[in-house]
Amino acid sequence: MPIFVKIEEGKVDKSIFDQYVPAHHAYVKDLIAKGHKAKTGYWAQFGGGMLLFEAESMAEAQAIIAADPLVKNGCVNYKLYEWKIVVE
Repeated sequence: MPIFVKIEEGKVDKSIFDQYVPAHHAYVKDLIAKGHKAKTGYWAQFGGGMLLFEAESMAEAQAIIAADPLVKNGCVNYKLYEWKIVVE
C-alpha cells in the first residue's frame, strides 16, 4: 500500500493548538486500528510535525488528512506527499 507523509507547521497560538492535540492523538489511533499504520510526531528543534501513514491512493490520503482535527480546526499549514521507498 502506498505511504503518505503530511508535513505540517502550526499557524495558531500554542494554547489553541494544544486544545486539539488529544483529538488528533485519538484520530491517529483510529487510523492505526483501521490498518493505515499511522505514526505522528513533532520536530525536536522547531515547531511543526509529521504524520506518516498508508492509504490506497492520493485521494484517500487527502480525505484522511481533511478529517484530521488539526486540519479541520485550522491549526496547521501542511503539504501532503506520497513517499516512494528506495531502500529498506
